[in-house]
Amino acid sequence: MNILVLGVGNLLMQDEGVGGRAIEELEKRFRIPPAVELLDGGTAGLELLNQLGCRDALIIVDAVQSGKAPGTVIRFEGDQVPAVFRRKISPHQLGISDLLAAARLIDLLPKRLVLFGVQPAELGTGLELSSKVAGVLGELTLLIALELQSLGVELLLKNAPHPPALTLSGKKWPLVQLNPCQVVLS
Repeated sequence: MNILVLGVGNLLMQDEGVGGRAIEELEKRFRIPPAVELLDGGTAGLELLNQLGCRDALIIVDAVQSGKAPGTVIRFEGDQVPAVFRRKISPHQLGISDLLAAARLIDLLPKRLVLFGVQPAELGTGLELSSKVAGVLGELTLLIALELQSLGVELLLKNAPHPPALTLSGKKWPLVQLNPCQVVLS
């Protein structure tokens, strides 16, 4: 299995940078196995085409207009993903729409395509996420980790002195430590 987790968005526009922040959080919390590449694609579009070759799965993380409350995390998959990028909130999303169309045209689009979208609260100039979006970054990271686990990826927590628990939508997900190098969600 060869998986790309691609965070996209403009880090200079507050919540528009949630994709890159999610990549940073994954790198900080987990030991990522060689079968998974984490990439902050920033505002690139077609320039990312070479990154899609030979991938079994592509997981994209971005701010999206969903009409939901700010900070809402929504999962899209398959043909839903390109449709989401047609409702752009930022110029880079046109680039991602073109990227997905070009990848499909030349048969580079991975069979498994997933988008984790976060409804932004603030899109002004600034490096910090709004409190609404920053407040769901942990949940977003856990959802991506669960998606990777559903694809057969074993994720190991970094610096876990004892079996920790992650919280998702108010529910604690204990992580059972099988040995010092292996952790699974129970």
